[in-house]
Amino acid sequence: MTTDNEKQEMLIVTGMSGAGRSTVANALEDLGWYVVDNLPPQMLRPLVELVERAGNTLPKIAAVVDIRGRTFFSDFQEIVQSLRSGTQVRVLFLEATDDVLVRRFESVRRPHPLQGDGTLLDGISAERGRLRAVRESSDVVIDTSDFNIHQLATTITDTFADEDEPGVHVTVMSFGFKYGLPTDVDMVADIRFLPNPFWIPELRPFTGEDRAVSEFVLAQEGAREFIDAYAASLVPVLAGYQRENKRHATIAIGCTGGKHRSVAMAREIASRIRDLPGVAVSIKHRDLGRE
Repeated sequence: MTTDNEKQEMLIVTGMSGAGRSTVANALEDLGWYVVDNLPPQMLRPLVELVERAGNTLPKIAAVVDIRGRTFFSDFQEIVQSLRSGTQVRVLFLEATDDVLVRRFESVRRPHPLQGDGTLLDGISAERGRLRAVRESSDVVIDTSDFNIHQLATTITDTFADEDEPGVHVTVMSFGFKYGLPTDVDMVADIRFLPNPFWIPELRPFTGEDRAVSEFVLAQEGAREFIDAYAASLVPVLAGYQRENKRHATIAIGCTGGKHRSVAMAREIASRIRDLPGVAVSIKHRDLGRE
């Protein structure tokens, strides 16, 4: 069980149907929250108790609660208040204008959960009435009318990410073209314009992680100029990724076999972007060790 100084943190996500709860749930999962969707309010307390038994392995949980529960909202306020005694609880309410909600429902060709035999507007109006008290008591209210899914995800990241949470995780990957292009990468750089240490007998057994090979590669004409220019070009790209809430990116640096040049250059490029604001960097050498 958590102590008073280590209260479980819970975010309850609710609001109007069609206002973006699924997008918010996905964004929170990307931030490391444990997310439970379509949870009746009456199940909030059992959820907290279950997660508390897991100790610190699940420090932050988010529960998406919506009107599909029909009558479940009647005691929502009382349930939330009872949770606050042992849990850090915040309620996020998502809303949008009627015309935006109508367009969203029409685009997916689905009825409103409270529509019944009436119109979309009938269902939206009924839901607004049922959720009015919940909205008024919510800790955070976000109007998603003017947001696309990327903008909403960015807003959630800005609002609920830890201060030290990086905006984008970048993997700098070395690879060898002779083994094929890597899949699922965002950018590819070809550094086969540099002389290949493979053809130097005393360097051939080593890799770009060894000092002798690295110094040789970086000393070649154009190597430093490429690194300077390429690292500089990544600054606005990675800043843009963060604005668009692109949380993961892979930069692939290729040479012929993925053993010498690409390894040395990947390490150098990673070191150049590691200190950029909101960027966390890891290095992967896909083909290092292949014959």
